Amino acid sequence: MPTPKRLSPEASRDRALDAARRLLVAEGPQAVTLKAVAAEIGRTHANLLHHFGSAAGLQQALIARMASAISAAIRARIAETPADERDPAGIVELVFDAFDRDGAGALASWMILTGNQDALDPILAAIHGLVDELAIDLAPRPRPIAEETLQLMLMALGDALLGAPIARALGLPRRTARDIAADALRQPLG
Repeated sequence: MPTPKRLSPEASRDRALDAARRLLVAEGPQAVTLKAVAAEIGRTHANLLHHFGSAAGLQQALIARMASAISAAIRARIAETPADERDPAGIVELVFDAFDRDGAGALASWMILTGNQDALDPILAAIHGLVDELAIDLAPRPRPIAEETLQLMLMALGDALLGAPIARALGLPRRTARDIAADALRQPLG
């Protein structure tokens, strides 16, 4: 077996996080282990232990990266859309996709269920910063933006975990929760 190329600590960490994300999406949060990620990138368990300290540390770093990415995507969407053309449906899609398709909801839930009570801290920190920015830049809202964000996040998390079977059981289209979330954010003032 060839000797792995020496990478900088940052490059090694990034490569591990890329592999962890691929495993998360392909196999679920239970697959995001030091051993599995090490095998994926051709490194040793000890190498990843050095960078992350534990599987929980790896998962925490992954969820922090995901939270940063979704916050950046929302900022970009808002910045590129003129204020009079903004529709919350675009933001709803980004958030729901991050929790569902990209695995953030499953990973956060897995982390909490396995005893990592700080699992949501990176997501909450990223969202809090974003909400603070948006509260300044956006027009007045019918409810405080923090409340709207709470509603959107809870809906996206719930939909990621149980949306498909509940929609199916109720005979509703799969995207119904997304549509409800977008409609709630479109409510006019007063």
